[in-house]
Amino acid sequence: MSSLLVKPPWQGIFAAMTDTPSDKHGLIKRWLRKAATMAVVTVAFGYFYGWAAPRAFPLLPVPGFGYGMLHGALMPIALPSLVLGKDVPIYATVNAGRLYKIGYIAGINLCGLVFFGPLFWRPARAREEITKTSSQISQ
Repeated sequence: MSSLLVKPPWQGIFAAMTDTPSDKHGLIKRWLRKAATMAVVTVAFGYFYGWAAPRAFPLLPVPGFGYGMLHGALMPIALPSLVLGKDVPIYATVNAGRLYKIGYIAGINLCGLVFFGPLFWRPARAREEITKTSSQISQ
């Protein structure tokens, strides 16, 4: 009967984040810092794309795996330029086929890891605090 009263693990995590007003302030501060970091990285990527796009889409060689990976990595970075109305290339219509497409998908995933990874990265100290607090709550 007592095993039915065990709290789900996410309740301990959310309780640890929202126990006191100072904890809420810390959580808001952490998310604002992450949002600011993401904005700075977005602007930096936009400038990088403006520099790299003319060099990354050559006219003569048929793009293969390497160019596919480069184009895939640059594709999410093109979003700020596209939103602002600049028509930028994101895919080579004349390509080597399947190898180019595999490289393109790998590049998209690599860019997602680099771009969104820091947003969800949590230092070991924060993980330890949440684990310690949730284990105290479950007892």
